[in-house]
Amino acid sequence: MGAKVITVKCPNCDGAVDTGQKTCVYCKQPVVISTFSSIYEMPTPLLHKYAGAYKKLLLDSPDNNEFNNSIAMCYLKLGLYEEAYEAFRKTIEGSFDNSETYFYAAICLLGGKKAFSAAQNLIEKIEKYILSAIKIEPKGIYWYFLAYIKYDYFERKYFNTTPNYKEVLARADSCGVSPFDIEQLYGILGVSRPDAL
Repeated sequence: MGAKVITVKCPNCDGAVDTGQKTCVYCKQPVVISTFSSIYEMPTPLLHKYAGAYKKLLLDSPDNNEFNNSIAMCYLKLGLYEEAYEAFRKTIEGSFDNSETYFYAAICLLGGKKAFSAAQNLIEKIEKYILSAIKIEPKGIYWYFLAYIKYDYFERKYFNTTPNYKEVLARADSCGVSPFDIEQLYGILGVSRPDAL
C-alpha cells in the first residue's frame, strides 16, 4: 500500500506540488527525499531549507512517514545524528518494511564516531538494525556496514564474533557493494575507512 498523495509546497521553491511527484515541476529539486543519494551533493543551506520545510509539514502531519524520512535524511546529511535517529525511528514505527530506514538509523546511532568507541549495548542495537535491513533487502552496502562494525568494534578489541568481519565482507562483495556506496557510507559515518576494509 502506497503513501497517501497530498498537495504541499515544494521545499525548495514553494511551488504547488504533490507528494506523488519525485521532483518539482518548477525547480526540478526533490519534493520528498526517499534516498540519501538524492541529497548527497546538496549544499548545506539548501539542506537547512528542506529540513525547515519538512519540520513545518510535520506540524500538520506528525506521523507522515515520507516527511519523517525526508527530514531524517536532511538531519543525517547535516550531521545531526540524534535528530535524524529520532525521525528514522518514528518512520520505522509507521512503516517497518523500508530497509534503508533501518540502515540509516544504525548509522545515526554511531553519532559520527568510530564503532570502536561505542558501548557494547549500542553496538548490539546497531547490529539489530543492520540485520533487520538485510532481512528486508540484502544489499551489499548493508553487509559492508556490518563488516565495518565487526572489524572496528570486535576485531580491534580482540572479541570473537561469528561471522567475523572477513566473512561478512565476502558476503558484501558477493551482493555487489560498489566503491561509490563505500565512499558514501564513510562520508555519512564521518569517519575514515580502516585499512583492513
